[in-house]
Amino acid sequence: MERLFDLDFQLLHDAVITAVAVFVLFLFMSYMLFKPTRDLLRKRQERILADLDTAKQDKDEALALKSEYETKMAGAQRDADAVLSAARQKAVKNEEQIIASAKEEAAGIIRQAHNEAELEKQKAADEIKNQIIDVASLMAGKVVASGINTDIQDSLIEETLKEVGESTWQS
Repeated sequence: MERLFDLDFQLLHDAVITAVAVFVLFLFMSYMLFKPTRDLLRKRQERILADLDTAKQDKDEALALKSEYETKMAGAQRDADAVLSAARQKAVKNEEQIIASAKEEAAGIIRQAHNEAELEKQKAADEIKNQIIDVASLMAGKVVASGINTDIQDSLIEETLKEVGESTWQS
């Protein structure tokens, strides 16, 4: 018998058994290797999707925190502006009080200076009166020594007072 491509029954039988063995080995390997690999890839895909969801949630939370932070910063800026404004107003009030007390103190010093000037004026007037009295006493002593009568003496005193003048020792 002539064989096609040198194929005999034994060769065909071996080829079929080899094919079945390869098919069984493929099924076995599929069950032992491919299934765990597929499970591993499926778990990895699920983990990646979970990580993406977590990352999205974290991003949303970060945006919310950023918004809250910006709101708090704006509030803090307003509070700082309010505190500075209050401090400025308080400084202006203190300045006004200091100026008012300084003016009051200056007015008191001026009043005291006027009072002291009046006292000095009064003292000077008293000294002038005393000097006039001393001069009048000396004149009177001279008049008495010279033996002038009382009419002449009175006229001399009045004449002296008129010459010195009342305004001189009153001012």
